[in-house]
Amino acid sequence: MRWVLTFSMILLGLMCGAVCQVLAKAPTTPKILFTSTRDGNREVYMMNPDGSEQVNLTQHPADDLNAVWSPTGEQILFVSDRQGTRVRDLYVMDPDGSNVRRVFKKKITASRGNATWSPDGKQYAYEYRDWTRLKFGLYIGTFGEEDAERIGNGGIPAWSPDGSEIAYHISPHAQTSRLTFINVRTRVAEQPLPTNTLRWQFEPSWSASGDKLAFSGNKDPLPVILDRELHNAWKDKQGIFIVNRDGTGLRQLVEEAGPAAHLPVLSPDGTEVVYTQSINGRFQIFKLDINSGVRTQLTHGGISVQANADADWFDPAYALPVSPQPDLLTTTWGDQKKE
Repeated sequence: MRWVLTFSMILLGLMCGAVCQVLAKAPTTPKILFTSTRDGNREVYMMNPDGSEQVNLTQHPADDLNAVWSPTGEQILFVSDRQGTRVRDLYVMDPDGSNVRRVFKKKITASRGNATWSPDGKQYAYEYRDWTRLKFGLYIGTFGEEDAERIGNGGIPAWSPDGSEIAYHISPHAQTSRLTFINVRTRVAEQPLPTNTLRWQFEPSWSASGDKLAFSGNKDPLPVILDRELHNAWKDKQGIFIVNRDGTGLRQLVEEAGPAAHLPVLSPDGTEVVYTQSINGRFQIFKLDINSGVRTQLTHGGISVQANADADWFDPAYALPVSPQPDLLTTTWGDQKKE
């Protein structure tokens, strides 16, 4: 009878895990995910858009970072090195930090990171970095499948709300970085914003309507090889910009005069942007009202340079009417969250 009881308990645990995964509930109010080192290592946190109610979701000795909301807010995709090595891979968890599982079943010696969800919740794009073999690139994966498709070089991919294209930045050489869009169906790439307007363009983020993007960059006026001294004066300067999808209407939101500003994310309603900027030697998260220019510091403290950074915004009022398919995930029960 003991083995029957043991088997029943295991079966009940598996069923509960699957049911809890399916019944994961999205936040009912707007929430921002971010990475913080306040607990001694990188952890995924969640807070309100005004900076209140900051809650640690991961509580794990490994580094957890780069967290992004699923289209419906029912899941969180993030990066962790909890395999026991310094290799980072993709994980999924529920909005309360429970039910953690790896996206890929096979372990790797390289790293995956900076992922973005497709609007239907079935796929994701991410960066792949293998420093040993010097293999890098952007890939598209499908939940439940081990293979992924390489779509090119670049960094910080962002899937458009209509699902038709992925925005990212690419640095073809040491003189520029370009905001680039690749058509998901045809794989045709486009670079609408010329470098004579803005030489360095990084880290795109879509508006919920898909008509605008926020990104970071600077106006370094000359290539490195033409004026090294002038380039060095600009290299640590980085501001925040907003632009229409077709490359028109470029507007600077955060000037390069202060500490470098990174990783902008537009609010779902398009009226505000959150971004990371150093203050007193520590990264902190700020929110800027695009119309009024009023800036609010959302995080404080931290024990390292990368104290608080890397935000992602969810608002249930703008959630896409799709549902991720958790049954497609390659759940490995031994990799469940460690309390």
